[in-house]
Amino acid sequence: MSKQQDLFGGVAPESVAKPAFRKGPVQARRHAPLADRMRPRNLDELLGQEKIVGPGTLLRRAIEAGKVPSLILWGPPASGKTSLAFLLARHTKAQFETLSAVASGVKDIRQVVETARRLRDHSDTATLLFIDEIHRFNKAQQDALLPHVENGLLTLVGATTENPSFEVIGALLSRCQVYVLQPLSEENVQSLLERALADEERGFGKRPIEATEGALRALARACHGDVRSALNALEIAVETTEGEPVVLTSDLLLEALQKKAMLYDKEGEEHFNLISAFHKSLRGSDPDAALYWLARMLVGGEEPMYLARRIVRFASEDVGNADPQALPLALAAMNTYHALGTPEGELALAQAALYLATAPKSNASYKAFGEAMRAAEESGPLPPPKTILNAPTNLMKDLGYGAGYRYDHDSEEGYAPQEYFPEGLEGTKFYRPVERGFEREIIKRLDYWKSL
Repeated sequence: MSKQQDLFGGVAPESVAKPAFRKGPVQARRHAPLADRMRPRNLDELLGQEKIVGPGTLLRRAIEAGKVPSLILWGPPASGKTSLAFLLARHTKAQFETLSAVASGVKDIRQVVETARRLRDHSDTATLLFIDEIHRFNKAQQDALLPHVENGLLTLVGATTENPSFEVIGALLSRCQVYVLQPLSEENVQSLLERALADEERGFGKRPIEATEGALRALARACHGDVRSALNALEIAVETTEGEPVVLTSDLLLEALQKKAMLYDKEGEEHFNLISAFHKSLRGSDPDAALYWLARMLVGGEEPMYLARRIVRFASEDVGNADPQALPLALAAMNTYHALGTPEGELALAQAALYLATAPKSNASYKAFGEAMRAAEESGPLPPPKTILNAPTNLMKDLGYGAGYRYDHDSEEGYAPQEYFPEGLEGTKFYRPVERGFEREIIKRLDYWKSL
């Protein structure tokens, strides 16, 4: 059977149809965006991920041996996940197929599987399937992949910006190695910008361009590791500036970038990471760190009312009765933001955060309620003691409802000890106040009542 060279050096029979969803090679195309043209052509050009694919690493040795396992590449946008998948296919001479989890379904997976089976049977060519945003695949789609990854028909490379342990089914995750890609450093991004200006084949090396001192560094810093945004801004700045030579200043490049976007996904793992940092900074009584994480989330576009609700929760969970004013102040901050909105209302959230961070801490209420909930679930529907039940009818009085109840206000101390728990739970203690803040006074009261 006659064969034709595939895009990455493998071979494919002419009879095998090329799926429409397979992407092209990583080669410079004259009219492609600069970020596409500057994709790395080999592993040595892939900056920022030396710990994963640098010389001597386990994955690098596997690639050089042509034995790439199924992988999950977890990292922020523009950290090189797609580029690395391209390079894996190129270095191992595998057929490269790609699906987007947003636009593909089980039918598309079956088509890839059929193509991979024909390639294997006709030319012994391996298939590497790259799935972008694999965390968006539902369970049925992931189950459809599982047997073909397990039997080796497909080498799966999934890319995700989300923690794969949350979104990828356990059976599939156990058959893949997870590699965490780091965001590119400011130096990495600046190096790629310099490469784009110097490259005569893929970049602007044939054009007279001058960058003022610090201009590329300012752009690299503003992109927070997103090299795609940096290259797009560089391209816009060059293509929209008249005259020669083109002079690139910091102001011009930052204007092309439009905004200094924060790497913050309101629905992804970063959302939970930052709210965790905020909560723990409050609990750790660090007002400055708490203020910083609050600002980070607000700058990143987090919904302020969500933050207000978290502040209210913290007031009960971690301050509690150590400072009884914490909860009213937190509620006041939430109501203030609701009334004023952004930006004026955000100051009330900051004020509440500072108050809570510097307040005495106690989770005694939180722990006591948790224990009470568990006791209620485990003990079942135990009836209250008849002593503390009302008896609005004669029948209920005859049955002993309210018999022997001691009215606390009739005592000089306003306290008349008696059993309020149901049978079997007598004398149980849930609430254990701490020696901090107002709970010191609560301890004194409880000790006094106990002495009576």
